[in-house]
Amino acid sequence: MEHHADSILIVDFGSQVTQLIARRVREAGVYSEIAPFNSAAEAFARMQPKGIILSGSPASVLDEGSPRVQQEIFDSGLPILGICYGQQVMMEQLGGTVQLGDSGEFGLAFIEIQDSCVLFDGLWAEGESHQVWMSHGDKVTELAPGFRPVAVSPGSPFAVVADDARRYYATQFHMEVVHTPDGARLLANFVRHVCGLQGHWTMAEFRAAKIAEIRAQVGTGRVICGLSGGVDSAVAAVLIHEAIGEQLTCVFVDHGLMRAKEADQVVSLFRNHYNIPLVHVNAETLFLNGLAGLTDPEAKRKFIGKTFIEVFEEEAKKIGGADFLAQGTLYPDVIESVSFTGGPSVTIKSHHNVGGLPERMNMKLVEPLRELFKDEVRALGRELGLPDIFVGRHPFPGPGLAIRIPGEVTKERCDILRKADAIYLEEIRNAGLYDAIWQAFAVLLPVRTVGVMGDFRTYDYVLALRAVTSTDGMTAVAFQFPGDFLPRVATRIVNEVRGINRVTYDYTSKPPGTIEWE
Repeated sequence: MEHHADSILIVDFGSQVTQLIARRVREAGVYSEIAPFNSAAEAFARMQPKGIILSGSPASVLDEGSPRVQQEIFDSGLPILGICYGQQVMMEQLGGTVQLGDSGEFGLAFIEIQDSCVLFDGLWAEGESHQVWMSHGDKVTELAPGFRPVAVSPGSPFAVVADDARRYYATQFHMEVVHTPDGARLLANFVRHVCGLQGHWTMAEFRAAKIAEIRAQVGTGRVICGLSGGVDSAVAAVLIHEAIGEQLTCVFVDHGLMRAKEADQVVSLFRNHYNIPLVHVNAETLFLNGLAGLTDPEAKRKFIGKTFIEVFEEEAKKIGGADFLAQGTLYPDVIESVSFTGGPSVTIKSHHNVGGLPERMNMKLVEPLRELFKDEVRALGRELGLPDIFVGRHPFPGPGLAIRIPGEVTKERCDILRKADAIYLEEIRNAGLYDAIWQAFAVLLPVRTVGVMGDFRTYDYVLALRAVTSTDGMTAVAFQFPGDFLPRVATRIVNEVRGINRVTYDYTSKPPGTIEWE
């Protein structure tokens, strides 16, 4: 990651919502990064942050070998904010006491404000009661020297504590989640009023800085970028083109598994609107022939990935090769996962839009989005002037429709699914629901059922509709459409798409299901 003059380091102890802390800090206009607790000192030395936030954790500070804050953090003299486990580990290491609670607090709770605190500036006043989100079994029973209590809850005698001299603050509740309504503003108070940061980190600033960085990295070299039709690769390509112009060539491998008119939209945007050099490879026959007879989801994915690499590599050779490979890698793809038991193993979540290609083609990577979350990529896309049909697009899997057709993939089935999916998404847009849904799509099932149309018996496919709400795709719940929406869509699909005579809706959440069917 690049060095940012004003930044916040978030020390991750394994909480499922640590990424939300980073997002909230960035929403306050301050750059933030996440580092595992056992490598936080290295991240601290590299980043030179202006403040530190300690995350929650599924661990207990009472367990032997549970995570601890590296001493360099406390020795830094910087402001520190502890959240849940972060509060408990601060107390444990600084001289307080943590004990196992009788029952714990889980879910909505109300805290009573007992004293003033800089975190509460413009928000909460003494004597008021406010809703927060609790999720803890252990609790602090004795404060470390220098701390004072400023808020309590029925299950937490020290719901918020403060050490103003050292600029240490801690909450037992999770301020990063939406269930704490004022949580984002509490975090903003920490980064601005306690850490003294102005909140100048914007997409306009990021755009200008990243363009200069790309120019410095690439020089006079040539860059090749694989377009998928998704928002990440599109935004990366437009940003890089703004930096180096025709030194960039984009390759769009059309595998015939895209949604309706999607390939035409990609080609039109990059060739006509942005005038970016684009190689359009129509490889539908190649991919569909290779998928013939394959029914295992993993086999389909592996074939598509391998064939994409081969086609991409062949086209790269045709244009004379390149020095750099551009990828739309995002920040969640490069965050290190945490072993909260304190073990030494830390794995990197690897992500390559064209997996395996860098090593085979001996190119250096250009990954201009690797510091951004998905919503920030969309904001950057709007900053760059991309049309909303790209910027606001729902996620779409790399293997495309192949994993939305359980069983064998054929051109006939792709065409049936494409038409039905287009009707579904058209109705969602017409109803004004597209932006309220995280992802919506149709699945063509390998099941035929008996139906009747007019005086004729039919024996056609079943179509499943799926729509979910989510923040990051890790968890999801089925979207609740208004009463007449699904019957209307089902009627249109059965009437307009030859080959389908039955429509169902998938109400399964994630977990236990997944968002995609394969």
